[in-house]
Amino acid sequence: MSTYKVLLMDNVDPVSAEILRDRNIDGVIKPKLSQEELYEELKDAHGLVVRSATQVDEALLKAAPNLKVIGRAGVGVDNIDITAATKRGVLVMNTPDGNTISTAEHACGLIFSLVRNIPNAVESLKAGRWDRKKYLGTEVHGKTLGVVGLGKIGSAVATRMLAFGMKVIGFDPYMTKERASELGITLVDMDELLSGSDIITVHTPLTEKTKGLISKANAHKLRKGVRLVNCARGGIFEEADMLDLLNDGTIAELALDVYSKEPPEENLRELLEHPHVVCTPHLGASTEEAQEKVAVQIAHQIADALELKDFKGSINGKSIALSTNAELQPYLKLAEKLGRFAIQTAGYDVKELTIEYSGKCGQHAEVLTDAFLAGYLHQIDEAPVNFINARFLADSKGIHIKETKGSATKTFSELITVHMDGSESFKSLSGAPFGEDDFRIVKIEDLRIELQLQGNIILYRNVDKPGMLASVSSLLASEDINIASLSLGRDKESQKAITALVTDRPADASVNERISAIDGVEQLITVSL
Repeated sequence: MSTYKVLLMDNVDPVSAEILRDRNIDGVIKPKLSQEELYEELKDAHGLVVRSATQVDEALLKAAPNLKVIGRAGVGVDNIDITAATKRGVLVMNTPDGNTISTAEHACGLIFSLVRNIPNAVESLKAGRWDRKKYLGTEVHGKTLGVVGLGKIGSAVATRMLAFGMKVIGFDPYMTKERASELGITLVDMDELLSGSDIITVHTPLTEKTKGLISKANAHKLRKGVRLVNCARGGIFEEADMLDLLNDGTIAELALDVYSKEPPEENLRELLEHPHVVCTPHLGASTEEAQEKVAVQIAHQIADALELKDFKGSINGKSIALSTNAELQPYLKLAEKLGRFAIQTAGYDVKELTIEYSGKCGQHAEVLTDAFLAGYLHQIDEAPVNFINARFLADSKGIHIKETKGSATKTFSELITVHMDGSESFKSLSGAPFGEDDFRIVKIEDLRIELQLQGNIILYRNVDKPGMLASVSSLLASEDINIASLSLGRDKESQKAITALVTDRPADASVNERISAIDGVEQLITVSL
């Protein structure tokens, strides 16, 4: 009799059930169930494998009292409530490598479909027309491809299109110039990519920063007649703006494989029927090879996890394993928050991170560095960044990691300091725990400061002279932005200081520009935690 039951949903390839059976695990294939039927099946299930259709939310988790592991046969875990799963001690894992080649090839296919008018030409000939002149295309050879996001898929697209003679430029805030150069890619900032690309393809997660990455608001930055491709996440292109940008010639052609809502709603019908739009129904990972590959991978991963042999592909594995370790918890939280703070203050060409542990926390340096990197790289790729894959991802971006350990300092019994080689602003930060859920930056470079790691933060260097704080606070007051707390670090001899203001709501770009223009204010940075 099988020890475990694993429910296989969403038409996962049947090879999963075969592999589980070979490992004495009952793999139950249920392509589609009503909610009531699903909850009934989950009562005695130890594992659940899904693709993108099944929504794994808190209600589902409550219906599965014996559930130990959830496997996503693919990359994206948008349909899985990871926080709720973690709270319930349920392991969540995915197969981040399974569809890399399929998605990259699909993106390349869409590029060629655009430049050679393949879909329209096919439709025309099947309708009995011979429109050779109408569908005059263009070569990709010699053109510039802009790749937003140089993770596994983005890098794979770049490599393939380089072989066709394209010049490839890329934007990825976490990749070093040296690593990009090895791949044959020229790193540029986002504005340069938008203005310098004949074709733009996106391969990033959907975040607040990437949502609406291309829209009417920044259309003036685009090269006239650009071609756009999205095989990553719906919403990276502002769908509501695409039709107007096509009609006015800003965008020559558009290829979409993903949509904000799937299947697309009726309000996108006119866009999808536009003659210069190529659209596919989320086929990036839809190849026989990819579906079989992820099914095989997730079956072995699920079996290994249930048998406590390995946790490869785990998204929240260490967070579960360490959730009961009361001694380590404060340092894990401090390290991750410090990482999130550091990436927002350092700029994006840091080549080396040296993390210095002072006090007993140094005993857990390896795990704490994983936590720091999980915070530092938390939006690096389409795949979630976690304790398990953070070091690998840092290495893939050409970021070198060093750790040092020392005794407690005179002031702090436990201290984590990060030195950032290549930082565009602050070169080092130190953080310490002050109590339960109270974590603070206590030093920025050589200046002592006391800043809680939470909220909306305006951080800037300034000349240490009377009236500086009054000028900034007066400007914020005029914009109805309330200062919740502030911290100052100063050096009387050099007359230099660092000021950190925590505000009730974030200041927009225009407000920050006005603060930067105040005489004596230097190098303003905003941080959101």
